[in-house]
Amino acid sequence: MASSSKADVTEQEEEEEIDHFNDFTLASSWERFISEIEATCRQWMADGPKKLLEKGAVHLDSSDNIYKVKSDLKIAAKVYSMEYYFEVSNNGKIADWNSTLHDLHLCFGVKEFLVISPQSASGVVLDAPEATKLLSTISIALSNCSSLWPAFVPVHDPSRQSYIGIQNMGTNFTRRFEADRIGSQVPIKFMHLEGLYELFVSKFAYCTADHSMHLFKVHLRMKLTYRTLPNDEDNDNDIQEPDAENADSETSLGGDNRNRKHWDDDCPWNEWYFAEDPVKGFDLVATWSEKVVESSLEMAELENASPHEAENWILAPNLSPNLSKEDRIGFASQLLLLVNALDISFGVQFVEDFVSVQTPDSDNLNSSMVIPPQAVLDHVLKDLFLEGLQLPNFAKDEHKNSQAIKGAPLESLFTQFCLHSLWFGNCNIRAIAVFWIEFVREIRWHWEESQPLPRIPANGPIDLETCLINQKLQMLAICIQKKREQNKEVDASANMEENIKGGEKSSSFHAKSQAFDGKRDSLFIPEDFNGSKTAVPKFNANSQDVHSADKSCSDSIRRGSSGPVGSMKLLKSCQSLHAPFTQSAPLMTEDMHEERLRAVEASGDSFNFSAQLERERLSSDMSAFKAANPDADFEDFIRWYSPGDWENDESAKNFTEGVMDEWPPRGRLSQRMSDHGNFWRKIWVDAPILAAFEQKPLLDPNHEGEKILHYLETLRPRQLLQQMVCTAFGASADILNQTNFGSLKQMNMKMDQLYLTMASTLRSLQVNLSSNISETIEDVRRLCVVFEHVEKLVTLAASLHRKFRQEPRIAEAIFSDFYNFYLPTMEIGLADVVNEKEFDMKLQLRQDERQFVSNMFKPPTANQSWRKVLSMGNHLNGHEPILREIIFTMFDNASESHYASVADHDTSSSPSPSPRVNEHEIETYRMYTCGTSNDLRVALAVTSHD
Repeated sequence: MASSSKADVTEQEEEEEIDHFNDFTLASSWERFISEIEATCRQWMADGPKKLLEKGAVHLDSSDNIYKVKSDLKIAAKVYSMEYYFEVSNNGKIADWNSTLHDLHLCFGVKEFLVISPQSASGVVLDAPEATKLLSTISIALSNCSSLWPAFVPVHDPSRQSYIGIQNMGTNFTRRFEADRIGSQVPIKFMHLEGLYELFVSKFAYCTADHSMHLFKVHLRMKLTYRTLPNDEDNDNDIQEPDAENADSETSLGGDNRNRKHWDDDCPWNEWYFAEDPVKGFDLVATWSEKVVESSLEMAELENASPHEAENWILAPNLSPNLSKEDRIGFASQLLLLVNALDISFGVQFVEDFVSVQTPDSDNLNSSMVIPPQAVLDHVLKDLFLEGLQLPNFAKDEHKNSQAIKGAPLESLFTQFCLHSLWFGNCNIRAIAVFWIEFVREIRWHWEESQPLPRIPANGPIDLETCLINQKLQMLAICIQKKREQNKEVDASANMEENIKGGEKSSSFHAKSQAFDGKRDSLFIPEDFNGSKTAVPKFNANSQDVHSADKSCSDSIRRGSSGPVGSMKLLKSCQSLHAPFTQSAPLMTEDMHEERLRAVEASGDSFNFSAQLERERLSSDMSAFKAANPDADFEDFIRWYSPGDWENDESAKNFTEGVMDEWPPRGRLSQRMSDHGNFWRKIWVDAPILAAFEQKPLLDPNHEGEKILHYLETLRPRQLLQQMVCTAFGASADILNQTNFGSLKQMNMKMDQLYLTMASTLRSLQVNLSSNISETIEDVRRLCVVFEHVEKLVTLAASLHRKFRQEPRIAEAIFSDFYNFYLPTMEIGLADVVNEKEFDMKLQLRQDERQFVSNMFKPPTANQSWRKVLSMGNHLNGHEPILREIIFTMFDNASESHYASVADHDTSSSPSPSPRVNEHEIETYRMYTCGTSNDLRVALAVTSHD
């Protein structure tokens, strides 16, 4: 059975070889050319779209579902390219002319077709006989393989976009195609719908004398495209050019030209740079579905119709091409320059080395690293120190994840320095070095003159979540404030001495003590004080005089008391226990904490670890407690200072109505406080009896201030740049986060992701880099790319929100489409993008949105009207269409004419198939027109009998 089947297959193959045998010994070159075309077409037909896709059919970027395959054919010395275009399934949807279609789809309404063209510079057949012969060759080849594909040959000049074509209908009928274009001087008649209608009718009417008197049932569909004017087209004459002498400084400061209005004037980034409006404008497409027109008079009426009468409105945004290209804007570009400066800073010991360019890496400092003139530097310093005297609200509009980045608050002095550095001298390392030196010099002036530092709080705890430079500046601001207070006290003391010499003497030490308490110690312990140390720390610069006055009195005189603590009594004397005024805990920056921690760890005494860390503070509080309670013991101090270390006996009895049932009360120190050699008791024994105003301040503002200035003046370049990079990234993100872009969920999500990505990447810069420096720098450079993506999305979101405040659905739909289009780019990086497909979005507008969109087409001003003479109809608020497309079709009754035999073989498929009056009608004439008053393209398809 198997052998019989095999024999049948062999016989069948031999018969096929006989049927397709070609005797090329007698064939001409054109006959061989026809055979080659026929073989290629047979192969494509046998494969079908699915297999062609598997073999590598090329997708057209201009379309969603159109592909092509190509084959090179040679005849004599000429080489031709034959391309087969075909559509794949579009999820059951029928493509219409609002979709992105191939040019020949629109012109002739075909679905799949062949294009054969010479491989030459022009790509068209310039010789008319050659074009005709080539088309006939294809027609014969397609007929031999029983294919109904239409075939086209490009002819004439390439700018005319001309084609001739033919399609075998499978019977004695043939469809012929022709397309041509008028690039200039379009006849006035064809600028209007009436003239185009008559042009179409002339192709089949027997009498062309007066088409308006004849009635032809012509089917018509029309699409009009309107475009908004560029945003700045009407502002060109209103712009005041900057003075030549100010041009350089304005450029150096980021182009701060306020004479011209920009779209982003109220956007948060506008203080630093002007962003290009990513939304260049909009195209509005108004389409009329198919209608039957019987005379040219109806066409004249249609030309006067308002676009509001169109069945559909489609809105298409025209976005800047820079959105999807590697073109860093704004903060992203400057942050990359700052990262480059950081890369150069490694290995250099002093910031001053970059100013003189005498460094080991001086080769990296090229001539492009220009230092701006002194006038620009003075302007920036003035902006930093003179215009920021009012303390800003640091927590305003702060993102929930912003503190994960160890930088500084957005409005703080160091952050503003970093932001100015991004544009100062285009953020080169030499400009940064000069700027930093002058910045520190200005800070020293504020210190020496006891002038408050702007943009920095002079009170409160040091924010250890910020970078070290910001901590140092905050510490310095507090030291300046302390100096100012000391200066005032010295002046007040001098005035007091003058008054004493004049006879106004104070009667006793108590008068001085009361004056001190009234002036400095304004906070008292509440009645329900539970033993915690909440008294306000105070001290007096003139403590020696007060102390000498105290010695003249009894040793038991109470000093520095803020009042009794509830009903607590001293254990020995049964007197009221008083809470003392105490000094505040000494403020410390992060490096000071680490220094003290290392010192204690070196001592090896882990048992008294916390007490050693707080020894100065603890000794100060014990001294103040002794002065406020002369008869107190260590146990009394513990009961007030650390109640948890005093264990009451449950059998102990309390005072009742002032009568002591049992005294002293039963209780004892905790185990850790009662151990032999306890560190707390040792400090208690050594602590002198001194009130807070008699003690040496825990914070010496003069000493600490000079230490901070020494740190700033000797800071290594890499340490400066590392903190600048972290702060600049965080500040730039905070500025973008202030942008008002409505309720765009994708944008909010992207901002959240940006902060987390920055925190993770910049964490490596918050330590002393000693290894993997190049790897860290590359990671931060990649972060610049991520930042660029988000920055572009923010500008787009802001622009859309401004334009569609009243119709947020439109803004959300456009942004969502672009976000999905841009998402692959964000995932792989702009440098790796291969797909050059442009963003092409068409949004179907609702009826209630039409008026708002219509108002976007503002009537042309007098300045704009002379530029263009309106010559077409269907105006929208004075705007004529930039493109008018019309499809004229004529049907014939197949059952009552010579077209009956072709009715069942019509395989043409228009982009949006024209509905037949009934199943026996066939399209006999079709004309597609596209153009404006200065440009017209016409494509005609005619079905005829051979």
